[in-house]
Amino acid sequence: MAEQLTYEERTLLLEFARQALEDGVRGKSLEKLKLEELSPNLREPGASFVTLTKKGELRGCVGALEAYQPLVEDVREHAVAAALQDYRFSPVVPEEVSGLIIEISRLTPPQLLEYEEPDELLACLRPGIDGVILREGVRRATFLPQVWHKIPDPNKFLIHLCRKMGVDENFWRNKNVNIYTYQVEEFHE
Repeated sequence: MAEQLTYEERTLLLEFARQALEDGVRGKSLEKLKLEELSPNLREPGASFVTLTKKGELRGCVGALEAYQPLVEDVREHAVAAALQDYRFSPVVPEEVSGLIIEISRLTPPQLLEYEEPDELLACLRPGIDGVILREGVRRATFLPQVWHKIPDPNKFLIHLCRKMGVDENFWRNKNVNIYTYQVEEFHE
């Protein structure tokens, strides 16, 4: 992520996410965008997570950890997926859409965290700053940096991340697993 998005770019991404959410929930296909009319920041490959909340409670969150398509397309795709494909929730219905708040997190590329011992790993994590990816083979789980607000203790943070991945809560202690960190540019409606 070379530079922060402008206010106008953030506003436009939120508008695109809102339109994609509304269309997706109603079963409509997303309209093709004229990428050439958008700023370079919105056209360049970008990884994002789109989080939906309803009355302050999580209603869906889906994203990508690595960039593989233009940022604007990534946001639109994940807005629809957060509403319809987050396995933790039933699909959003049209009547809910107006009550949902959209949050977009634009990710930096993940960086492998080098450490030797579990206690060293705990000291390397930066609560409130780093998103964390736990990866073992093809299995992986992540928490965005915003999750630190709910789980501020690094030890508990990693325990919950192991649970999310479906492994023993002390998995991160028993094995020198691959841990990646990333940062986000977060904005919401």
